[in-house]
Amino acid sequence: MQIHIPTPLRAYTDKQETVSVEATTVAEALAALTTAYPAMQPNLYTPEGKLRSFVNIYLNDDDVRYLPAKEDTAVSATDELTIIPSIAGGSTPLGCCR
Repeated sequence: MQIHIPTPLRAYTDKQETVSVEATTVAEALAALTTAYPAMQPNLYTPEGKLRSFVNIYLNDDDVRYLPAKEDTAVSATDELTIIPSIAGGSTPLGCCR
């Protein structure tokens, strides 16, 4: 299966936009990714081994957090995972706070 890597994390995958892994579940795919690229581990997981809250994982077009089996969801070789880190911040509306 293919895992799409966001630009800020490509430094940890030798600048690859997409990484191929073999897996039967979302969790196995992410484990294969972090095994192949160990520097990804602290960017995706807490020290306790939980997926970081600001990391969104999509299986094809579905947010993994809302799938019934979550990270235990089965995957096939033709599926795609996309990692999307949440982005904080923003701007002040025009005319506000002057």
